[in-house]
Amino acid sequence: MNAATETRNESASADIRGLAFAARAAGATVAALSTSAKRDALYAMADALAARSMGILAANARDIEAAQAKGLAAAMVDRLRLDPARIEDIVRAVKEIADLPDPVGQVTRREQRANGLAIERVRIPLGLIAMIYESRPNVTADAAALCFHAGNAVLLRGGSEAIHSNRAIAAALHAALRAHGLPEAAITLVEDLSRETVMKLLQLTDIVDLAIPRGGVGLIRFVAEHARVPVIKHYQGVCHLYVDASADPDVALRLAIDGKTTRPSACNALETLLVHKDVAPAFLPRVAQALRARGVELRGDDVSRALVAQMSSATEDDYAAEYLDLILAVRVVDGLDAAIAHIRRYGSDHTEVIATRDAAAAEKFVHALRSAVVLVNASSRFSDGGELGLGAEIGISTTRLHAYGPMGAESLTIERYVVRGDGQVRHAESRI
Repeated sequence: MNAATETRNESASADIRGLAFAARAAGATVAALSTSAKRDALYAMADALAARSMGILAANARDIEAAQAKGLAAAMVDRLRLDPARIEDIVRAVKEIADLPDPVGQVTRREQRANGLAIERVRIPLGLIAMIYESRPNVTADAAALCFHAGNAVLLRGGSEAIHSNRAIAAALHAALRAHGLPEAAITLVEDLSRETVMKLLQLTDIVDLAIPRGGVGLIRFVAEHARVPVIKHYQGVCHLYVDASADPDVALRLAIDGKTTRPSACNALETLLVHKDVAPAFLPRVAQALRARGVELRGDDVSRALVAQMSSATEDDYAAEYLDLILAVRVVDGLDAAIAHIRRYGSDHTEVIATRDAAAAEKFVHALRSAVVLVNASSRFSDGGELGLGAEIGISTTRLHAYGPMGAESLTIERYVVRGDGQVRHAESRI
């Protein structure tokens, strides 16, 4: 390592450590806020985002232009893009978060011991959260609002492809904080996008309480490999739909169309379709026609290809792929057990769907799989914090820690014990 590199690394370390210290100090102010104070500030953030929507869209247009000039994949550009409807969704999500029950201070369990001790489990903020993400500028607002509602401070480190959008959104959030006399550092946008800065951030075990990476496989692996702070991973979404022998074909068709075509770049989009061999001859040609009409490329096994013309051959890599595109892997399976075995082999523990009218099959599917979200006769696109009543999500955890699945404000708190007594001691020799 040469002297210039060492100097840059030392500078990055000092800068990010200073930002983190300031954010942590601001977090103490946020943690002490009342529910009504947090709600008022969040509504002010939503109003500021709405009032500055034209500026945010202009900033986003700069990011889109740069992304297209760099030749970024269509899925990445779609995740990056904002429009008036998506701005409205962001504003609505912040307001929904504001109206959610305050998780801070919730008593989740209370019991009285025989010795008279009253024992409570009480939710408290995690502290300082480092959110490291790519593309989606809506994450800037969603993560900030969720962390704030849960009494935390947050360091937001977005990708270079969304820097103008993230700056514009952060500026709106900071304006609302200033209006309420709150420290801007509670929501800190890290604008130094160097890899050295991220690595230093992930080493701050004395300041940062949790890191949440959200993005492509490369980003997740980088964070997991270099972090010394705890990490909750929002990993791949290799999501499956299994069409059982008893499935209503119209229901299964709707689930396939909605799951694959409405927003293929989303992590909850379908990537693989599994069909029971008894219904494949009738169902596969029908679903293939509907999906191809919507621009979907199908890649299948030999049995599927024998039933559907113009289907290319699927490889092992196809069944493990998160396409984030209008591509769908297809396989005909012998039954429920074969479908479960396929998902266990190729799935990413994200989201799985079964279409069936057999209650026993549905229950076996649900209990046999350990994925974060399992749906029965409902689209994979419902695997989303907003759709599941969380207002928004900071990510979908595929790491089995204190949070699993879509993470809302409650997942950004932890339980601690509060014990109340009247002089009890554990050991007799301590008594007077």
